[in-house]
Amino acid sequence: MSRKPPVDDEKRGGDAHLVETRIASEVVFDGKLLHVKRDTVRLPDGKTATREYIAHPGAVMIIPRLPDGKLLMERQFRYPLARIFIEFPAGKIDPGEEPAATAARELLEETGYAAERWSHIGTLHPLITYSTERIEIYTADALTFVGAKLDAGEFVETFTTTLEEALAWLDRGEITDVKTMLGLLLLARRKAAT
Repeated sequence: MSRKPPVDDEKRGGDAHLVETRIASEVVFDGKLLHVKRDTVRLPDGKTATREYIAHPGAVMIIPRLPDGKLLMERQFRYPLARIFIEFPAGKIDPGEEPAATAARELLEETGYAAERWSHIGTLHPLITYSTERIEIYTADALTFVGAKLDAGEFVETFTTTLEEALAWLDRGEITDVKTMLGLLLLARRKAAT
């Protein structure tokens, strides 16, 4: 069987046999962060189906690297799973905000650091079956500590570690946050390529 190369959304005209088309949409829940929708779609064979999903504004994740090569990470309680997770700093994109600006804002708010150098290293779609969320992943280098400015109600503990130690935590199942897992693997892959 031959393999087709990846195709972005703008060039999928040749994939009409796979595309579902929205014919109706309703809002099921409209919250502060999440918006649940229920759409009726026409399937490629002409039949109809229902698709329920969460409309999400998108987010960023930052991989901050200190001058000594250590990574700046955080521990944070996540209510839905009622436990503390090891993560990279991250946050929601505000309306009208560019993802790079969100990354700089979130890094400063959560860690107190500003970065001179930024690099976009990937885009993650963590829940493709039921969410429109995308997470833009950045590295942040040449960090300067200027003081944290956590949002009200936000409690975060920051710490430093090496890439090797963080990868060992991933191997042992101590890091399970998908965006952080991917960030570590992308970082390790780039390091191996140099």
